[in-house]
Amino acid sequence: MSVLPPVRKDRIITQLPQCFRKDAALHTKEDFSNKVKTACQEKRTGTVGFKISKVIVVGDLAVGKTCLINRFCKDVFDKNYKATIGVDFEMERFEVLGVPFSLQLWDTAGQERFKCIASTYYRGAQVVIIVFDVNDIASLSHVRQWLEDALRENDPTAVQLFLVGTKKDMSVCPRAAQSGRASDQTQTSAPPIHVSDLHVTPAAGENVKEFFFRVASLAFETNVLAELEKSGPRQIGDVVRINSNSNNLYTPSKKKQSNCCQ
Repeated sequence: MSVLPPVRKDRIITQLPQCFRKDAALHTKEDFSNKVKTACQEKRTGTVGFKISKVIVVGDLAVGKTCLINRFCKDVFDKNYKATIGVDFEMERFEVLGVPFSLQLWDTAGQERFKCIASTYYRGAQVVIIVFDVNDIASLSHVRQWLEDALRENDPTAVQLFLVGTKKDMSVCPRAAQSGRASDQTQTSAPPIHVSDLHVTPAAGENVKEFFFRVASLAFETNVLAELEKSGPRQIGDVVRINSNSNNLYTPSKKKQSNCCQ
């Protein structure tokens, strides 16, 4: 049985990161739910510590998907990245509220000729990150199509969505006007479902770590809540006692009382 490596000290999450644009985000949670915090404190998170949450990163060619992932996973930036062929992925381990949790980050090709290949890897995603270039209006206008392609392979009600604008550090005339227009259009162009919008700068690392920490935190919370709901009236970790005289298999056993008090 293989043993997972320890979680890096800079991947420990104790609070829900506040990393989103409030004027363009529909889910603006500021803290973990009390149910989740209690479950973690009481070590009732079930199989969450062994789960891997699948994250797919989609968007047009050259918007910075690979740069974004590599800045977070490897803390490197190379402006001369070659276009991703098909798909690639990175694995990142976290510790959220004391519980281990992993993200599998899928970097998909933005070229049209690789769309069929990349789309085969969309299935089973819990998180969809759509990336656009704040200097390129066309990349923003294509957001809805990327979303539709991703949701075609997944349950729209079970996927968390994030809209990320990159390269704001490259907004110089005459494209600066386009950058402002793209930023202003983010909220109206984003699909009318749970989307968080954020501008990041992979070149300088601005907001990158905070963004992925928020992604990991919200994915973790979703998994814990699903475990709690699945357990029903029972608590995660309870021992199920089967008694031939019991009609309810999940009735907690009562402690035998001493006769001296009767």
